[in-house]
Amino acid sequence: MTGRDLAVVTPMRVILVVAAGLVFLAGLQLTVFPLRTADWFAWTIDVPMTAVFLGAAYWSSAVLEVAGARSPGWGRARLTVWTVLVFTSLTLVVTLIHLEAFHLGPGHPVSARVVTWGWLAIYAGVPVAMLVALAIQATSRTPAPRSALRPLPAGLRALLVVLAVVLLLGGVALLAVPGWASGGWPWPLTDLTARAVGAWLVGLGWAAAHARLIDDVDRVQPLGQTGVVFVVLEAIALLRYGDALDWSGRPAVVFVLVLGGIGAAGAWILLLGRAGRRTGQGFRAGDAVARGRTR
Repeated sequence: MTGRDLAVVTPMRVILVVAAGLVFLAGLQLTVFPLRTADWFAWTIDVPMTAVFLGAAYWSSAVLEVAGARSPGWGRARLTVWTVLVFTSLTLVVTLIHLEAFHLGPGHPVSARVVTWGWLAIYAGVPVAMLVALAIQATSRTPAPRSALRPLPAGLRALLVVLAVVLLLGGVALLAVPGWASGGWPWPLTDLTARAVGAWLVGLGWAAAHARLIDDVDRVQPLGQTGVVFVVLEAIALLRYGDALDWSGRPAVVFVLVLGGIGAAGAWILLLGRAGRRTGQGFRAGDAVARGRTR
């Protein structure tokens, strides 16, 4: 069975590429300078583990956006687009709620103020730009190459549902009641950092739920790539600043288990995609041999 698909419009591809570059820069600041967020980031993060956690999330989202921009059709790109739209919209709300904590006043270094104004421009502009691009995408009638639809295995579908529920519940709790929900996080969070982490968890949970609904191996490949990169980068973050976690408590165990689940889902998706490409190449090679014999 093959599925009809439409090409991704150029404005959407451009927005995704630009967004990937911006989140890479944000991840660079947080990953390379986790102890200097007062000088090089939009707000001060006192716990380095929080900075590198967010930096890893930003870098992995760059992978998601590049994968979306390179998608042959809208069927694959939409997972990226809607995930980015949900995350950026939530982060804009978080920013407005905690605007007083951002480096806007003259008492902050010029470098931090420049980054902060850039942050505000990005999170105010990207959701609007994506909505405009979505409206343009809705008018597209250009067909994309068809591909065989391959449903996800039952085990992977179940894993995606579990991840979606855990991540969405955790993210919503951190966003809505950060003071209470941060007590279940494995290292200390302020209300601002709790909500920033919560926005990422909701974005990841949304992506997992969307992948389950799409239920097609080829179209969920961006999530597979992002999941693997996210887990690898978070593992490096733990190696650097894992002493911030209370390893004797349940939150640390849950954190590691969820990371493991994300990594397992991502690797599973990639392996399925690789197997599908091999099968497709085999079919094409067989077809070529068969055609040669009939001549």
